[in-house]
Amino acid sequence: MAEAAAAPGAAPRAGAGSVRRLLANRRVVLGGAVLLAFSLAAVFAPLLAPHDPVEQDLLLQYAPPFWSDKAEDGFPFGTDNLGRDILSRLIHGARIALFVAVAAAAAAGLIGTALGLLAGYFGGWADTLISRLVEIWMAFPAVLLSIVLVAVMGTGLHSVVIAIAVIDWTRFCRVVRAETMAQKQQDYVASAVTIGLGRLRILWREILPNVLPLLIVLFTLEMGIAVIVEAILSYVNLSLASDFPTWGGMISDGRKYVNQAPWLMILPILCVIALVLALNALGDGLKDALDPVMRR
Repeated sequence: MAEAAAAPGAAPRAGAGSVRRLLANRRVVLGGAVLLAFSLAAVFAPLLAPHDPVEQDLLLQYAPPFWSDKAEDGFPFGTDNLGRDILSRLIHGARIALFVAVAAAAAAGLIGTALGLLAGYFGGWADTLISRLVEIWMAFPAVLLSIVLVAVMGTGLHSVVIAIAVIDWTRFCRVVRAETMAQKQQDYVASAVTIGLGRLRILWREILPNVLPLLIVLFTLEMGIAVIVEAILSYVNLSLASDFPTWGGMISDGRKYVNQAPWLMILPILCVIALVLALNALGDGLKDALDPVMRR
């Protein structure tokens, strides 16, 4: 009762302390700023893009970026072999990358977390069955399996999301299982059992909140992996149609003209690297700021 009475007054202080810790962490601030920039570009792509990303103008082929003396007005990042604006294509490509990253990471996280909690808490035959399934699944080469799955299901964003989720749920499952087994030995779980809480309620109300800091890190890391996998699939034309702007597709097109117009390949590569590094930095920073063990 004393704890319950103190909770309303303590909540604002705890929340303010968490915000201060987040803002004091450089990786959180830097990674979050970069991710926010890409997110805003993705959400407001139709407003921010100066041109139609698929509009062609063969009279403006290979227009160089703004740092060149021969740059064209209105095309700060230049144009490609078909005269399409590179900046507009990069902005619209961010929509695809972030959609796949969020959807695939969320799907993989839901599947892997549920199975990991069950295996780690119940143990026995459930743990054996799920652990053997994870080991078998991880024996397949991830990128090759994703290509096969998309080829079987057909190209498109939904196929890409499903393929990534089907492949990477094992990452969540193994980590959550190990953490659940550790949390199960803690005194608060023994207390919950003593007062008669059911197993599923203990998993949902007691163990899962203590696993959340780890899940945040895994989610951001998985988003970065999903960005890379989507770029690989679009590079081999297994994502969206080749004329639609995706970073992997732009890298594939730019590779053909790397000696003539290197910016066609370099700029989308830099976007992929920047987004993945930002997600990794954000995940590490959030773990340091939110994990009670790390705060000690």
